Formats: sequence, C-alpha cells, structure tokens
Amino acid sequence: MKKILITGASGQIGTELTTYLQSVYGHDQVVASGRHDDIRHHAIYEKLDVLSAVQLIEVIRKHQIDSVIHLAAILSAQGEKNPEALWQINMNGLYNVLEAAKETSAAVFTPSSIAAFGPETPLDHTPQLTIQRPRTIYGISKVAGELLCDYYHHHFGVDTRGVRFPGLISHEALPGGGTTDYAVHIFYKAIETGQFSCDLGPETFLDMMYMPDALRAVVELMEADPAKLQHRNAYNISAMSFSPSQLAKEIQKHLPEFRMDYDVNPVKQAIADSWPNSLDDSCARAQWGWRPEYDLSAMTTHMLKVLGSRSR
Repeated sequence: MKKILITGASGQIGTELTTYLQSVYGHDQVVASGRHDDIRHHAIYEKLDVLSAVQLIEVIRKHQIDSVIHLAAILSAQGEKNPEALWQINMNGLYNVLEAAKETSAAVFTPSSIAAFGPETPLDHTPQLTIQRPRTIYGISKVAGELLCDYYHHHFGVDTRGVRFPGLISHEALPGGGTTDYAVHIFYKAIETGQFSCDLGPETFLDMMYMPDALRAVVELMEADPAKLQHRNAYNISAMSFSPSQLAKEIQKHLPEFRMDYDVNPVKQAIADSWPNSLDDSCARAQWGWRPEYDLSAMTTHMLKVLGSRSR
C-alpha cells in the first residue's frame, strides 16, 4: 500500500486504523472519509458517501489512491432494527467500492465477521471453510460480501482481501451497535462506577480480539504476497475466546470490588448464540503469518491501565 483511502473512518475500527496507518505509511499517505463533515483525529479528510459510486471514483482519482480500506457499515444489533438501511450501506456501498476499484485498479480490504457463520456452523474451532447460514441481516450481508469480493477478484482481477473479525475491544472509540459491545463498555463502567450490567448471559463464549492486533492484521494481510493467498475473502483470525463471567473475573484481579449483574437482551443473546465460540485461524497463520500478540490477561491489563490513567 502506498496511498490509502479509508471509508467509515470515524467508526470503532476506522478511528484507530487511520492513526495507525499514518504511523506506518506517513500522514499524507492516508485519506480518511465519512458521511459527516468532521472527524475525531487529524487526517486528510473527504466527506464521502459510499452510496455514490461517482464520489468514490472522484476521491480515488483525486488522491491517486491504490488501496481502499472499506469500513463503512451498519453493525449487527443496529441492523436488526433497520434491515433495509443495513442492506443499503453494507451491500450497495460495497458494490460501489468494488466498481470504483475495478475502474481505478485499486486494491480493496473489506472486513467480514464471525457473524458470517450461523447455528449450523461448528461452534468450536470453526474451520476456514464450513457451512455459512447466518440468521441476521448483518451476517447475511457479510457472507454476500465475501462472495462478491471473490467475484470481483476472479472476474475482473480486483485485488480483494479480507478477514473475519471477531468481537473487537478498544480504548479509543466506543463500538456502534454490535453484539459484542459489552466487552468494551464493561471496562469503562469498571473504572467509572465499579459495576456493570451485562446484556449477554454469563457463559456466552465469543471470539474476541484487542484492537492493536486487528489493526496489525489489516496491514499484514494487505502487504502479504498475493501468490500465497488461497482464500482472500475472508480469513478467520482469532486471538482469544471468553465469556462475560470470565472477563469479569479477569477485571476483578485488578479491581477486586468490581461487580457485574446480568440484564440479558434477547435479541443480542440470540445473535451471540448463533455465532462461533472460537475460530480456527490456521489458514491465516500458514498463508500470511498471522499471530496475535494479546490474550485475555494482557488485554485486560492494558485496557485498565489506559482507561485508569484518563480518569485521574
């Protein structure tokens, strides 16, 4: 990657990825974009709606973009409230990005998700290739997106790549309506009030990842030798699997007075129950050298350290 455009740059991933890519490639080599006028961090910025293919092509050509990191999307829990809006953004937006990439020869990174799996999928060590029958509109859009990216690669030669992200945990930006949001909010509440009400059941295991690993994965995959990429769209990547009760116990090692109760959201719980407990990421490890650096203990220690320093 030399000149990079990020769509959805003000979201949970985009907020940190913009800064991370600036540190790797240089401030002037990264263009952040979104549907609003302002952005949280300092960056070259374009107001851009991914539902406009014309705007996308104009911005790509204006900045001589060679790689698009396409993050603009509506997440799982919000998508169940408004399926039509999700389909417009997640699918028509992706289609426009791929069409723009075809016209401009740009490469495209599109994140998929553990939501691309469903209740018929093996829950533990979910294979790279397995049945994918999700029951959420978000998950359906992710499966369709994986296939659409494959189509543009095989039929038009677009260099498409992606990973299936697990739940992502960050201390920089709050999540925007996903099923795994509790695993971020719990840290803020642990610092602020010492208590938290979790909207998933205590033994709901889900695959998770700390944001620094997720950011690194984007760069490592986009810089990988294309001859070694057998799957492209999209690789399972994993770092840790835990339940809310396990996360609470880990936090209590640092904050013994912390307490958590449960107020289960039936919609989120049904979504979580249909997702894998853990992913088999052996293909990513073998084909482009994926290795996570943070486990539950290291992530918890770092999250509490950073958030605790801000509260003083």
